[in-house]
Amino acid sequence: MSDITQSKVARVGRENQVYSEKSGARIVAGCVCLTTDHSKVLMINSSADRNKWIIPKGGVENDEVIVQSDGSIDYSKTAIRETWEESGCVGEIVAKLGFVEDMRPPKEWNNNFKNEIHTDNVIVHPPRSEFHIYEMQIVTLKDEFPEDHKRNRKLATFEEAQQDLINSQRPELLEALKRSSILK
Repeated sequence: MSDITQSKVARVGRENQVYSEKSGARIVAGCVCLTTDHSKVLMINSSADRNKWIIPKGGVENDEVIVQSDGSIDYSKTAIRETWEESGCVGEIVAKLGFVEDMRPPKEWNNNFKNEIHTDNVIVHPPRSEFHIYEMQIVTLKDEFPEDHKRNRKLATFEEAQQDLINSQRPELLEALKRSSILK
């Protein structure tokens, strides 16, 4: 089970956020949280729109980056923290699902990276975020957690979660769900 301390308040602000040196994308980590029988996934409503359902995830901060002995970077500390803060889920990471780029147009632009304009006058931008997703087996769902006042949660089948992510226009999170071991 995670050894992350279950804080009573969520971290806020972006002054300590980590961005990709390659693309300028914000580095985000989260979890696809599954029941032990893999029949359901934990969904939370978006803090920006309570009618949209997503998986718990959030920005990686400088003190959470773990460089492995082989040089790879582990973002599971952020995934565990964000999952706790946003959903009250405590569990165990059982798999790394890789990363998925969020190709929606950027809200704000990191000025170190510019749009490229191709010969056909199509503007191409780097990814808004780079999501590093882990699969977590749910051990318990606590009633009190840092964002319990602004988030609802539910357990959903693959089909229900897939439709929620389509409705929320989050193809990158749907890709992460598809990579998980949820029963499809």
